Amino acid sequence: MMLKKRMMSVLMIGVLSAGALAGCGENGTSASGSAASNGKASTDEMTFVMAARNEFMSTLESAMIAEGEKLGYRVTTQDAQNDAAKQIQYIETCANAGNQAAIILPVDADAAQSLVDAAGEMKLVFVNRPPTDLHVLDPENVAYVGSDEDTSGYMQGEYLAEYFKGKGKDKIKYLMLQGTLGQVATTKRSEGILQALKDNGIQAEEASAPLVADWDRPTAQTKISPLLSSGIDFDCIMSNNDSMALGAIEACDDIGITVDFPIVGIDCTADGAQAVADGRMAMTLFQDPVGQGKGALMAAINLIEGKPINEGLEYALDDSGESYSDSIVWVPFEIVTKDNVADYMK
Repeated sequence: MMLKKRMMSVLMIGVLSAGALAGCGENGTSASGSAASNGKASTDEMTFVMAARNEFMSTLESAMIAEGEKLGYRVTTQDAQNDAAKQIQYIETCANAGNQAAIILPVDADAAQSLVDAAGEMKLVFVNRPPTDLHVLDPENVAYVGSDEDTSGYMQGEYLAEYFKGKGKDKIKYLMLQGTLGQVATTKRSEGILQALKDNGIQAEEASAPLVADWDRPTAQTKISPLLSSGIDFDCIMSNNDSMALGAIEACDDIGITVDFPIVGIDCTADGAQAVADGRMAMTLFQDPVGQGKGALMAAINLIEGKPINEGLEYALDDSGESYSDSIVWVPFEIVTKDNVADYMK
């Protein structure tokens, strides 16, 4: 298994780069009204606008492109390079070009309404990073495909609770590496891990205030090194993703600290999986980029064709009963430990 509204002004269009314009099709007429004899939509343009490129996003992108080829869609990609204004411009350009749908991993989840407004009548699918306000979703026009962050940190915490109970401990001290503050994933992963420990009878106390490393490996290494060098007493390192967990491992190596305590991550990147296999990281969670990429593309096509957004997918809709439930497809997280990591490595 491989690693799991408004039209922009004429002036604004004029300042967009040729690359941005090239990323959106000149027309989008073939998908909604016609189908090939095999029942699949005929060739059309679909644009994926990512917040910024990394290993996970590249895998998601590749899966989306491959699935598009099978379904008669040519998927092009734009990298907003963490520029929220540029991302809005890309979406407006696609809408103006007549595209029927676009897929977006937002730079700023708080600004999701601006992206919906920019899309106008064009269908829009958020992937991987949900809008902060899920009420912007609409089962006819705006969907979300991703993994439920309410479960991610909680699964880490359940693993740690079992680990420490096995050691006869019900009180621990921890160090935490956090992603970008304000992002949904950061908040929910950080809260979830602590809630799971509490629910499972483990009293968890900060050994130090959380370290914000913005999902970045070198930043995590730099920020945690002084704490490790100080001889601080702690029982585990909790990380919101694999990259920061790996930064912590490298910091331990630099200082000469033996990693004989659990370090936990999320994403099951190639390097993260290898660290689990080597016994350097206790566990990670597989967040399926292929499932999310394929799911987002299929959700976009389903929106175009007026079908339930999870039609043709093995994934379930949200079951919370909220007004937006029919607009969300969940791709489950999967726990990865040394016992099963080989299944997640290339």
